[in-house]
Amino acid sequence: MDHTLFNRYEFKYLITSEQYHQFREEIKSKLTYDPYGDELGRYHISSLYFDSDDYKLYQETRQNVRRRQKLRLRIYNHGELESLSFFELKQKYKNVINKRRTNLPLTKAYDFVDHMRGRRELDYSQYEASDQKVLNEIHCFQSVYGLKPTVIVSYDRQAFLSIDNPTLRVTFDYNLKCRNDDLRIENDLKGTPLVHHDLIILEVKVSGATPFWLTKSLSEFKCKRQGVSKYCTSVDVIRGISNHHKIL
Repeated sequence: MDHTLFNRYEFKYLITSEQYHQFREEIKSKLTYDPYGDELGRYHISSLYFDSDDYKLYQETRQNVRRRQKLRLRIYNHGELESLSFFELKQKYKNVINKRRTNLPLTKAYDFVDHMRGRRELDYSQYEASDQKVLNEIHCFQSVYGLKPTVIVSYDRQAFLSIDNPTLRVTFDYNLKCRNDDLRIENDLKGTPLVHHDLIILEVKVSGATPFWLTKSLSEFKCKRQGVSKYCTSVDVIRGISNHHKIL
């Protein structure tokens, strides 16, 4: 979870809990648990997403704009103000995901958000970021779109890694919730369910081609590939918009 640059494909599937248990058992012989998680590769994720007052980033995704971006601030497990957080600028272009990331203490991240929204001159060195260039890019992106904290999405994840291909990851996200009444990601509050309790988001993340054995397993277990945006779905849920993807 400490990499600063990603270039890869990400394929999402919406599966039931029954498919999850069956598919997970199938891939355990080929993959290993993510060492960043517990003994079963599990950890918690809370992400604060940013958008403009008129939801420009939301609209880009919903309208399937060819080049689209997201900005989020993320912590793993249940952090505190001094915990390490991750600012991520994520871009999708021609099905390729490019993600730039810098880490810094959560309290510094909040301070950075306050400063960049105040349009004051920033001294990037004071934020203790692992990559100052990424922090500068985030500030420029925020200025162009007029971004502000919008919604929090939290969920539990079980992650698997390939021993033979270090770029291959398979993750299962469940217990997905969202909220916009408290935008402090260190506060572990109950949110509104993002999808039906029996549904799980499966993601295959890989830099090159998906291995044949994995493609075959996905087909055998009838895992249906579906474009599921956690951020856009959370906005729909909070704004009371009927979900045209029918995943609720």
